[in-house]
Amino acid sequence: MHNPDTKARTIAMCRAGLPNAEIARRVDIPKGTVGNWKFHDRARHPELYATTRAKNPYCPRCDRVELDQPAYSYLLGLYLGDGCVTKSPKHRVQTLTIACCDAWPGLIEAAADALSAVAPACSVVRVQRTGMTEVKMYSSHWICMFPQHGPGMKHTRKIELAAWQTKIVETHPWEFIRGLIHSDGCRITNWTERPVAGERKRYEYTRYFFTNTSADIRDLYCWALDMVGVEWRYSNSRNISVAKRASVALMDLNVGPKF
Repeated sequence: MHNPDTKARTIAMCRAGLPNAEIARRVDIPKGTVGNWKFHDRARHPELYATTRAKNPYCPRCDRVELDQPAYSYLLGLYLGDGCVTKSPKHRVQTLTIACCDAWPGLIEAAADALSAVAPACSVVRVQRTGMTEVKMYSSHWICMFPQHGPGMKHTRKIELAAWQTKIVETHPWEFIRGLIHSDGCRITNWTERPVAGERKRYEYTRYFFTNTSADIRDLYCWALDMVGVEWRYSNSRNISVAKRASVALMDLNVGPKF
């Protein structure tokens, strides 16, 4: 628990526009706590943050700020796989959440870095859950940047890219593929044994798999693979496999395993 004076000082600095990391250093509390207090205070008093928004515009769609396109293409892949946008019914603030398995700490950092690059005026918040970390960022513009948002789960509604998103993915397809693999994909090594000259020898081969319930998202993944010349096939109704040696080599060069 933090005393009321610490919280009051923190909120005052938030309203003044100081970065969350700097506030956390000054008052010696976790950056996530700063972000949480700021989120709730801004939801109750959005007018007190208007000047901060004016000085630090960040929405590429509304404020015409230049977008970090490679980071956005990667973040779009993460969002389509393991992300969601939620909106408070009482306030304009929206939350973009990327669910990351704790077995891959590098993925958690990559998701946080992508969020920071796409919306540098906002702060990343990490929320620990059982076996996973939710990497979050609060904004009033996530629906602008992710028009795929809608009621219900993604596989229950149509998922298609806006024209401006299509251009970004066409320019940065590998980042998009990497985001999809890092969310709903994997790189595995299979093996088999074959008799050679009377002896059984072990052979290993690498494959990439991508699994998603949404046919639209699977189609977007295959579309991106086609753009970069990666051969793929369906191993079952929801699982897409990349197993050809040359295609696996391309994936290893541009995607690689989770870490």
